[in-house]
Amino acid sequence: MSRSSSDPVSLPQTGDWRILLRCFRYLRPYWRLAAGAYLSLIAINAMTLAIPQFIRWIIDRGIDAHDLQLLGWSVGGLLLLTAGKGFVTYLQGRWSEVMSQGVAYDLRNALHAKLAALSFAYHDRTETGQLLSRAVQDVDRVRFLTGRAILRTVDSGVLLIGTTVVLVSMNPMLALLSLATMPFLIHRAYEFGRRNRPLSVALQEQLGVLTTQVEQALRGARVVKAFAQEDRQSELFDIENNKWFNTSAAAARLRAVNTPLLDFIANLGSVAVIWYGGTLVINGQLSLGELVAFSTYLAQLVPPVRRIGMIIPAISMAVASGERIFDILDAPSEVQDAPDAIPLPPVQGHIVFENVSFGYLRRHRVLSDVSFEAKPGEVVALLGATGSGKSSIINLIPRFYDPTEGRVLIDGYDLRQIQLQTLRDQVGIVLQETTLFAATMEENIAFGRPDATHEDVVEAAKAAQAHDFILRMPEGYATGVGERGVTLSGGQKQRVAIARALLKDPRILILDDATASVDTETERQIQAALARLMQGRTSVVIAQRLSTVRMANLILVLEKGRIAAQGNHQELLQRSPLYAEIYERQLRPQAQDEQLLPPSVLLQPRTSAAD
Repeated sequence: MSRSSSDPVSLPQTGDWRILLRCFRYLRPYWRLAAGAYLSLIAINAMTLAIPQFIRWIIDRGIDAHDLQLLGWSVGGLLLLTAGKGFVTYLQGRWSEVMSQGVAYDLRNALHAKLAALSFAYHDRTETGQLLSRAVQDVDRVRFLTGRAILRTVDSGVLLIGTTVVLVSMNPMLALLSLATMPFLIHRAYEFGRRNRPLSVALQEQLGVLTTQVEQALRGARVVKAFAQEDRQSELFDIENNKWFNTSAAAARLRAVNTPLLDFIANLGSVAVIWYGGTLVINGQLSLGELVAFSTYLAQLVPPVRRIGMIIPAISMAVASGERIFDILDAPSEVQDAPDAIPLPPVQGHIVFENVSFGYLRRHRVLSDVSFEAKPGEVVALLGATGSGKSSIINLIPRFYDPTEGRVLIDGYDLRQIQLQTLRDQVGIVLQETTLFAATMEENIAFGRPDATHEDVVEAAKAAQAHDFILRMPEGYATGVGERGVTLSGGQKQRVAIARALLKDPRILILDDATASVDTETERQIQAALARLMQGRTSVVIAQRLSTVRMANLILVLEKGRIAAQGNHQELLQRSPLYAEIYERQLRPQAQDEQLLPPSVLLQPRTSAAD
């Protein structure tokens, strides 16, 4: 089970090592960079340990001996050594960052591909915000883990061990005295890191909440103003902003207390070294250069101790992030190609539902024993109240979900035995709520056929009654649509969606023909585009218009997930009281409105291609 950011921070447990190893497997493509980073670590620590000894030699041989020439050469050598260390440190930082960013790149690609492949059932039970958090925040923590976190931990450990060995070899008693404060310093640094890391995470999460509120306020600015809720929205933002302020203040207080405390503990060791070491120097038992070297080594010990204290909790949090990421990558898709799935050849569009039952999450049954047949070229209209199962039927045809019982066939092929890609390539969908992307008009129309030429796009737009309004835009087909298509009206977005479906040229068409929210002229254009789109295709339509049910070869009247009646318009008027009620209440009032539309654009009664 994944752990939340509020869980206590601890060292990795036995099961966590498997997650750590799996994270580090993503370094395989970047092993040369990783090898360079860790080899440079050895060189950096060797120079770090050499510098205090070089300083000791300068003091004892140059300054104490009053040898100006040796002093000059020594200082030049020290400068070159420091510059060399800086250059190798630069290489290490660059290599480690490139390799960790490569891990993040691969993980994000893997997550994106997995989320795209997972069935709708997975997304139904998973919050979008959680998926975004894993794809951004958790990946960044794993990036830190595979890059700077482990590198700095190893670096700090090597430096601590190397410095301790050098100090003991120089003077065991002075080394013991100088290192006496190390356990307290390590404990305090670890406690600081353990308490500071959750606060940092809380700050990041709260910043995400603030960002979301700002985004929603900007996106819903018209609604906020229309309902005069500016003050209320400001109050809600102030509440979340105050949480961020309080968390920031707590983090600042923690740093304000711990930073001087860590310095105080570290300085206790330095004071002890100066007192005892100074005594040894005065008594001739230690040179001044050795005392300075001791103090330099001791100063070098403090930063790695602090880093370890900060990084160990970060590693624990990164392990939890890795666990959440692998939960997604390991999640099975409920809808996927069978091992022996075959490509679906070009179809005629013969759709059969055989005793189909279906329930979301396999618990909430919404369809029960649904059976019907749509012959090639026919129009099937779905009619019923909200929640009657219309959307569930159209979701089963492109196999967004699998039936819990029964089967769906196209041209005699069970959908569970054919390859998903070849099925969905032959199914076009136009729904009432059109999804457009923040791209150009041409890119949105060509979404289903990225290889389409500009002439193909224009031809589809003309057939969908979209060409004229596109040309009136500032840059024509190169005009940006804007996020979620906010720069277009509802009717314009629907015609773009129809053009997109036309360009794909599917044999099976699924659509919601709702036009209740548009004016008469826009409805005329949409009806003409739909008539063009449905020609020669098997169409399954969620019926909202009288013209649709009149022209349908088969009308399915749904009630509580079952087919209450089926037949054409005239048959159902005579024998189905439920259909007659829907007709009188919902469809008949549209007859007067449809009289305003030219006969040439009304959808006419159809016969199947087989007739």
